[in-house]
Amino acid sequence: MDRSQMMARVRQWFVNPAALGYLALVLAVLGWVAVDTLFVEHEDASFAGVWAFVVTGPVSWIFLMLPEPLVAAGVVVGAVVQAGVIGALYRAATRGRVAVAGR
Repeated sequence: MDRSQMMARVRQWFVNPAALGYLALVLAVLGWVAVDTLFVEHEDASFAGVWAFVVTGPVSWIFLMLPEPLVAAGVVVGAVVQAGVIGALYRAATRGRVAVAGR
């Protein structure tokens, strides 16, 4: 498999409604976590940051055992891996289906 075929396969996995919808969900949660962290006063600690690991798990949970600077990378790696898996499953589920105009 040459480079152009590999790039086409990766594009099929990541550029589809399921994978892009998942990444939009992750971005919305990360935006909410950022707003909660920066602008909301809490009497005690907030658990908003946990949601970033919930929506990118189980891949990001592996990074919780690593040293502190690498923990945040788990959210990014988890989101990319999960989007790829969701996109590949979407591609497999819709393979062979042709959209018919007017139906």
